[in-house]
Amino acid sequence: SRDIQVTFDCADPASLAAFWADVLGYQVQPPPEGFDSWEAALEAFGVPKDQWNSRSAILPVDGDGPRVFFQQVPEGKTVKNRVHLDVRAAPGLTGDERMEALEAECARLLALGATRAYRVEPDPPMEFGFITMHDPEGNEFCLD
Repeated sequence: SRDIQVTFDCADPASLAAFWADVLGYQVQPPPEGFDSWEAALEAFGVPKDQWNSRSAILPVDGDGPRVFFQQVPEGKTVKNRVHLDVRAAPGLTGDERMEALEAECARLLALGATRAYRVEPDPPMEFGFITMHDPEGNEFCLD
């Protein structure tokens, strides 16, 4: 299997990286070896200060999962995502127990800056229920 990286176009890479690190239980990628901070590294590399927030990345704490990269783009989001993340917040749960777990995670993410779009109720065997949300820049994702 191949390693993959998930990339988000966004206006504020640092803020969106911090949001998704909290959502996924990831960490912001640490600065290169020999530097105490990204600011120190970017200054040493001669990156102009107005480009310091042009990108950011998060990594799984335990090394299990893709790197997520955030790159600044000039345009805002205008249409529905064609690809989105499903955040598996209720693995193995069904029915009311599943939806209660999804609602609890929804409440946690609302406090981080997400917004709720809608909830789909369980209707087995094809639908087990999910909640669609938006990250702080409007990208859709599902609590599944």
